[in-house]
Amino acid sequence: RSQVPKDPTQRWLQELTALSQHLQQVHPNVLAKILKQRTVYQNEEIVVIDKPYGLPVHGGPGIKNCIADVLPILAKMLENMKADPLHLCHRLDKETTGVMVLARSKEAADKIRLLFKTRQVEKTYWAIVLGDPDPVEGVVEIPIVEKEVKSHQSHYKMTLAPNYRLCPEDGKVMRIRKNRNAESAVTRYRRLASASACSLLELQPITGVKHQIRVHLAYGLGCPILGDHKYSHWSKLAPQKLPELILRRLKLQQSKARHLPLHLHAHRLCLPLGQPLDFVCKPPLFFQKTLRKLELDIPKD
Repeated sequence: RSQVPKDPTQRWLQELTALSQHLQQVHPNVLAKILKQRTVYQNEEIVVIDKPYGLPVHGGPGIKNCIADVLPILAKMLENMKADPLHLCHRLDKETTGVMVLARSKEAADKIRLLFKTRQVEKTYWAIVLGDPDPVEGVVEIPIVEKEVKSHQSHYKMTLAPNYRLCPEDGKVMRIRKNRNAESAVTRYRRLASASACSLLELQPITGVKHQIRVHLAYGLGCPILGDHKYSHWSKLAPQKLPELILRRLKLQQSKARHLPLHLHAHRLCLPLGQPLDFVCKPPLFFQKTLRKLELDIPKD
């Protein structure tokens, strides 16, 4: 066993990393059981879970466990006795926590996917970000495209592909040719609290482009999400650089910043299935602890 650090912050970060690795190593039956315990709602059509941190929705290289793989086991564990596997309706990033809807039948899944596609599902996220957005509320409406970043380690990232730029001669806004591969992306945001060189934002993605919230916050507003090591820089794959005040409040050394988890949480989801169904998941413990340490006041719902 590795040494358990005496420093509570280091211990806490180590526990989180361990938790994420643990979810990757447990037997699929155990993972299904964890998801069963995290069920917040079920009826004959859907099952809603509170997705844990660090658990991917889909499999991929190096991924042993993911939500998709244990859906047949989870279906058997729930009180519907029918052994139809559950179906995914939408996705959340591996690091994102919170409300996730699963469907009990293919018909229900198709119906719900259509609701997502036609933007009839209201999704609200919470994120702790570096800095303060200016203005404190608004809409980021900038298309997003995937690009290869040429650096010593080449990698792919989503990035902004604006349709406008400032003309260098007179500073006037001019329209530029649209990037053919760019997807339109719209994110509403408002600040709920700010302190310690950070803010707590409430976000509503109107569209559903991959990594949209992370890209819009980091590159559109210049306020990357705390713990977003991928989108805090453009060209390098390096841990996020944190301001002194945040490091002090979190009792963290910059060299350990890479262990800081992504603070993005799917807080609420409203699904118009017959009558509107409204689901809320409290942020995970690590998120709540960070809010406390940074003295960001949690809004009372």
